[in-house]
Amino acid sequence: MDDVELRPIVEALLFVATEPLSLDRLCELLDGVERSRVATALDDLRDAYRRQNHGLAIVEVGGGYEMVTVAEAAPWIRKLAATKASSRLSKPALETLAIVAYKQPLTRPEIEAIRGVDVAGVVKTLMDRRLVKIVGRKDVVGRPMMFGTTKEFLQAFGLNDLSDLPTLRDFAEIARAADSSVDASSEMPSDESVEVELVADAEPAVAAVDEASPLSEPSA
Repeated sequence: MDDVELRPIVEALLFVATEPLSLDRLCELLDGVERSRVATALDDLRDAYRRQNHGLAIVEVGGGYEMVTVAEAAPWIRKLAATKASSRLSKPALETLAIVAYKQPLTRPEIEAIRGVDVAGVVKTLMDRRLVKIVGRKDVVGRPMMFGTTKEFLQAFGLNDLSDLPTLRDFAEIARAADSSVDASSEMPSDESVEVELVADAEPAVAAVDEASPLSEPSA
């Protein structure tokens, strides 16, 4: 590869790395590329980030190179982190959202029949978060509102459409595997810990749906 191709590859490696990459490690990954060319690519990238006033910088730390945010952006990054922390769903909200996702469309009494508790406040929270919406009214006495998930729900959980939802059996197996991995390691990276917690918290709701009635294919 020429230098024009090399620089973005080095940049991508630094971006996805979870720890500083030494020059030796980069040379191993870029098998066949001369050490001097890798070093030059690193220098060029560092200079480019500095000159172009980016919000990211490439720094040398711990015997390697790492991509970091610039100090000037710290107040806004802290604000984003605080927003993410406050926006995490509670266990009841996750359970209710799982029921809606797998059984939609359904009414509030139907959700409560599965969960066994009043869900008025939880459903309002999910609607405020734009994860759940009213999709129509059921053709029975009183014509109660029916709820379903939104496009924002798909985006939040990385789904293309409802057919991408795991089966209840798969979901339960993922949750059990997550619980095992938590027991095996107390030093799991924070991102993985959050992901495991979300899946594990959702498992009771999945079980409740499974016991309530046979799962039908989610409708778009």
